[in-house]
Amino acid sequence: MKEYHALENWLAWIDELSENDYVIVDQFIRDDIFAELRNSFLSQLPEFTEAGIGALHENVIREDIRSDQTFWLDRKRDTHLSDFWQLIDETMHVLNRYCYLSLSGYEFHFANYPPGSKYKKHLDQFNHRNNRMITVIIYLNQAWQKGDGGELEIFLKSGETKIIEPLQARCVLFKSADLPHQVLLTHKNRYSLTGWLLYQPGKLGQLLG
Repeated sequence: MKEYHALENWLAWIDELSENDYVIVDQFIRDDIFAELRNSFLSQLPEFTEAGIGALHENVIREDIRSDQTFWLDRKRDTHLSDFWQLIDETMHVLNRYCYLSLSGYEFHFANYPPGSKYKKHLDQFNHRNNRMITVIIYLNQAWQKGDGGELEIFLKSGETKIIEPLQARCVLFKSADLPHQVLLTHKNRYSLTGWLLYQPGKLGQLLG
């Protein structure tokens, strides 16, 4: 399997993730992968749907809580994203080997936050489904500037908060069950690829919120 990041980098990131419950990795994806993902994102925009909250029959649209639009990815269908899928394989392999997480599946979607949208404070777990272990966010914005909005705010166990700017090719990894977070109000289109590494395979993502 082709390696995208050196083991010493992975080990440093894992240490930070273990200690702080999150880690920020700038330039997590190469320019060619960024372009591939962004082009795919833009080409699928007409197929995006309003995102809901809750899983399966509990899933509802609540724009007062969440007002983004999503498009779920499928590895078997989206074969043109092969470099991205291989990077996810590498991520899971490293986490399983060095953190003993027993990850065995994943689910990913593109997320578009139009101007005026947000996602209020929440936790990346469902009441009746708790197999999301690590949240992965990769930002697909170009030339984001202060004032554009759409920052990620995470709420730490210490009581402090951390504001994370959605910069191009930046990746945020955090423990899904441990860190409440929210997306602050956006003032321009905010593009991201968001997903979860699972300790058992999930069902179809579009049914799960």
